[in-house]
Amino acid sequence: MTRVLVIDQDRQLCQQLNEHLIREGLTVRFAHDGLSGLASALSGQHDLVVVDEGVPESTAIQVIRRLRAHSVIGVLLLGARAEETNKIVGLECGADDYLAKPFSPRELVARIRAISRRLTSSRYVGAAPEYLKVGDVDLDEGARTCRRNGELIELTTAEFELLAVLLRCSGRVVHRKDLTKRVLDREYSPLDRSIDVLASNLRRKLGRLLGGTERIRAVRSVGYLYARPVASRLPAGECRPDGALCESD
Repeated sequence: MTRVLVIDQDRQLCQQLNEHLIREGLTVRFAHDGLSGLASALSGQHDLVVVDEGVPESTAIQVIRRLRAHSVIGVLLLGARAEETNKIVGLECGADDYLAKPFSPRELVARIRAISRRLTSSRYVGAAPEYLKVGDVDLDEGARTCRRNGELIELTTAEFELLAVLLRCSGRVVHRKDLTKRVLDREYSPLDRSIDVLASNLRRKLGRLLGGTERIRAVRSVGYLYARPVASRLPAGECRPDGALCESD
């Protein structure tokens, strides 16, 4: 049973969410300011935090940054639909997903469950965790660690999943719609920039390849690819992640 902490000063909304989340089989607790919410989130008693960007005493961004410095707990940021900048900043600071207000309780539950699935050690049912190595990057799905030239690189759950998909299909383009489904567990929308933000985060954290080549490259109107030497590319159709569509660059 997923244990959810909601940090939101709107007590009426919290009461409505309490009834709905309990009906959906989730365990839920509430905090109404950033400081008490952060303390509760770091207690080890919750699997996932839902935090509103307007929470008082400590901003949602500050909460997320401090959480990421000490915890790998799942984080869903709530915010105003018009504030695109806040969404990007939240994702860059380590939020796993963003949901704009107003939202339906059903969509909130779907986002919570999607993050919870990504937090499990093995993403694919019945499959053993994989160890992926492409060039100087090593990804251990069992330990949920990423290393570049032996140096540990801290990734959020969503960043980890995106990198895993791109490494499996390295040298090939993966469509945005497939990345959205595999990484965020939802259908693609042209207005959703979450994958772009995650890819930007990975570029910043991993840096360029030797020689200055961009490690993760956007292919306009298609998707993204992880660069690898031409001689090491897989034949068309052999890259995967479990059915995701990969195409030649």
